[in-house]
Amino acid sequence: MFSPKFTITNKVLVNVAKIEAAKEIIESAPIVPAYEAKFRQEAVVRAVHFGTHIEGNDLTFTQAQEVLEGKEITARDRDIKEVINYRKVMEFINTEGDKQKPTSKEVLLKTHKLTISGLVQTEQAGAYRHVGVVLRGVKSGTVTYSAPPASQIPKQVDQFLDWLNREKDMHSVLKAAVTHYELVRIHPFTEGNGRTARALATLVLFKEDYDIKRFFSLEEYYDKDIQQYYKVLQNTTNQLVTDESDRDLTGWIEYFTEGLAAELGRIKDKVRTLSVDLRLKSKMGQVPLNERQLKLVEYMQQNGQISNQEWRSLLPMVSDDTLLRELRYLMKKGLVRKRGKTKAAVYVLK
Repeated sequence: MFSPKFTITNKVLVNVAKIEAAKEIIESAPIVPAYEAKFRQEAVVRAVHFGTHIEGNDLTFTQAQEVLEGKEITARDRDIKEVINYRKVMEFINTEGDKQKPTSKEVLLKTHKLTISGLVQTEQAGAYRHVGVVLRGVKSGTVTYSAPPASQIPKQVDQFLDWLNREKDMHSVLKAAVTHYELVRIHPFTEGNGRTARALATLVLFKEDYDIKRFFSLEEYYDKDIQQYYKVLQNTTNQLVTDESDRDLTGWIEYFTEGLAAELGRIKDKVRTLSVDLRLKSKMGQVPLNERQLKLVEYMQQNGQISNQEWRSLLPMVSDDTLLRELRYLMKKGLVRKRGKTKAAVYVLK
């Protein structure tokens, strides 16, 4: 029976407190629907780019974004295929995260198949490995990790998934951290283990009602310091234990929670900047705004007011009649008031 061993240190507690605080602000901020969709799309692009870049994909962020937009770029076919595949993985876990059912072996295998399809032999995609695997240092060439024998993979994966679906008391973030580490440790596939593990960790958060509007990407934090990411994984794995149940995951849990806290802290700050005046939240909640209305409100947030001349410069391709109609809508919704009655009048947030 699988049962992870770790200690809830002060560092873990501080990180989880930061995560909870950021989660509350992100989920309660009156973000307009147009920006919610934008944030979610940005999170997918970041997850896809940084998630594949960690594994050696050479595409830049802009190139990955262009690939996801269906544009043609000049790059290695494999790099392009990895990006397209990982977008399919993100789409799959987005759909799977909404389902109220256990995370099964079939979900794990489907995630891997989507990740690696077209990059390895067909029979290896979505199937456990049948060979031994050792990882070697890039420079030294020495063995840094020997994965469990192929014969043990089905049993170890089943035991892990049984624990994952039975565990109801552990904090969702800690369950995601354990998921990430355990799948990397078992290394059930010939290739694509890291991407699959990170995707399943995200899926755990989604399934546990911890999706935080799906604005976040776990991958970017790891990619910013890849050496530290692998160092923490290696230090955890290289412990001398006689039984896997004795392995202490505390160092990894601290690192994982620190990364999620940093990512959500970044999003929290961005949400605060782009939110429609938070003071209006209790009064009117979500305010549906179109793109023109959003630009007008953002300008008033940043500059305190907007005049006739300023709105013409802000939206030069839009007629005065249309802009006045948008401003009247904002006034009707209680977001904006007009100050003055002549052509010198300005509009300000309430």
